[in-house]
Amino acid sequence: MTIAPDHSSSARPAMPPIVDRASWQAVRDELLRREKAHTREGDAIASARRRLPMVEFDGTTEVIGADGPVPFLDLFQGRSELVVYKHMWHDGAPHQGQCEGCTVAAWHLKDAVYLNARGVSFAILTEGAWDEVAPYLEFMGYTQPWYSVRGLEAPIGDSMGSITSFLRDGDRVFLTYETTGRGNEVFEGTFGLLDMTPYGRRESWEDSPEGWPGGESACWYWRSDAEGNAVRGGTSRPVPQWTRPGAGPVQTLGRRGHH
Repeated sequence: MTIAPDHSSSARPAMPPIVDRASWQAVRDELLRREKAHTREGDAIASARRRLPMVEFDGTTEVIGADGPVPFLDLFQGRSELVVYKHMWHDGAPHQGQCEGCTVAAWHLKDAVYLNARGVSFAILTEGAWDEVAPYLEFMGYTQPWYSVRGLEAPIGDSMGSITSFLRDGDRVFLTYETTGRGNEVFEGTFGLLDMTPYGRRESWEDSPEGWPGGESACWYWRSDAEGNAVRGGTSRPVPQWTRPGAGPVQTLGRRGHH
């Protein structure tokens, strides 16, 4: 009897070597020393961050929220510190056409109770006009306070796609810190968890062993189709939108009938 060769294993991605627990622990302990050094360096950077100078600006500048125009001071909600995420906006785009990267950020921090417990308020700012932003928030189910900063200058209305920190001293308001890009990952916990998995983020920039799955461009999984496949294009939308009630066909949401 002739047995057909089994080629299935050749199609599988490579896997880490198999060792006994003691051998694994020795390698893990070595990596732990590096992880602790990384943590200590992060603590030192945070210490330097707390020593940055700050810039004063006009806290009476008005932003627009669910209750209409309010002074920026109101975003502190009586607390002394404020962290905001600045959400990009594409004018006139349907819900599925809004920024998928900013969706990743906003979706990860739906409740700021732990920030509030430390005397820190949180809000999301966007350059979108409020009449477009409001129905988008309702569809996404966001409960954090959002504000339109359309037409405003730095440090309120610039640098979309960033995290910015502010300090209040009575009626005086100060810019203290700002970061963007991978700096935003501090509150995008999915990335940290992916970094703990054997195959990581599966992106081309990562240094992975030969044969590991990957090679995708950065952020390829920000959008998916209705079946959950990570794709871009006319059948896709930012990933969490598929779970929203009434998501429906891709073409049905938002201002314009394009993707």
